[in-house]
Amino acid sequence: MYERYYGLTEKPFSLTPDPKFLYRSPSHANAFELLQYAIRRREGFVVVTGDIGTGKTTLCRALLEDIDRNTFTALVLNPFMSEEDLLKRILQDFGVISRDDIKRGQLANVTKPELVDTLYEFLLGLIPLKASAILIIDEAQNLPVSVLEQIRILSNLETDKEKLLQIILVGQLNLVPLLRSPEMRQLDQRVSIRYQLDPLDEEGVASYIAHRLTVAGGSGAVRFSRKAVEKIHRLSGGIPRLINLICDRHCLRDLPNARTGFRRIWSWTPPTASTSSNRPRP
Repeated sequence: MYERYYGLTEKPFSLTPDPKFLYRSPSHANAFELLQYAIRRREGFVVVTGDIGTGKTTLCRALLEDIDRNTFTALVLNPFMSEEDLLKRILQDFGVISRDDIKRGQLANVTKPELVDTLYEFLLGLIPLKASAILIIDEAQNLPVSVLEQIRILSNLETDKEKLLQIILVGQLNLVPLLRSPEMRQLDQRVSIRYQLDPLDEEGVASYIAHRLTVAGGSGAVRFSRKAVEKIHRLSGGIPRLINLICDRHCLRDLPNARTGFRRIWSWTPPTASTSSNRPRP
């Protein structure tokens, strides 16, 4: 709506997890490098956590774009599923079965052990091809205990020398106590790498905003003042999703000035308490 008035090619503060907008803060860059390392070394279990809106899903999508063609990937975004549905989704993403197979009910009578055996045969078939397979599960804090136990069983798919399936669990901070609960002890012991994403500091917020404007086609003539960045940091707590919400609202609010050409340099002071009804709520 406002992009062309600011000389942008696309919306800079969208809430969708577009990997090209990933800002590699020190925390996000470390997480990305750790995930790359885990994939190269074929580590069995990796857990990445972070507060709501810290960019976990965007990080996952950026990782998927970076993976080579010899790596098969399965990305599960909806954790509210049964053990059988999880296995079918994994097999579908790996290309072993199709969506039409599921829709037609061709797998209706297939048992869970049969699905696991099919997955195991597929993974064994990757060895002579020198290929590998990765399973990424987002919003893992919402996984039922029975599904987490099924994921633990999948981590047992291995040869004498290496794991056949790498598993990356991505979730909010409450995933940590869930994995440390007594019933999840066996799974928790299999985790080889753990990492927690941190919110951005004030300098990181300024760089994050500039990065998104640049990716969206900004020429550098559009910027937020230091005072604006300070208040955005305070209001958002350094959470990228909230930063996007606040900045997007400002772009809309400042649109009349942009239309008349009065301002190309943003020197915005976010709303005060008297106008708090217009402020995005964290």
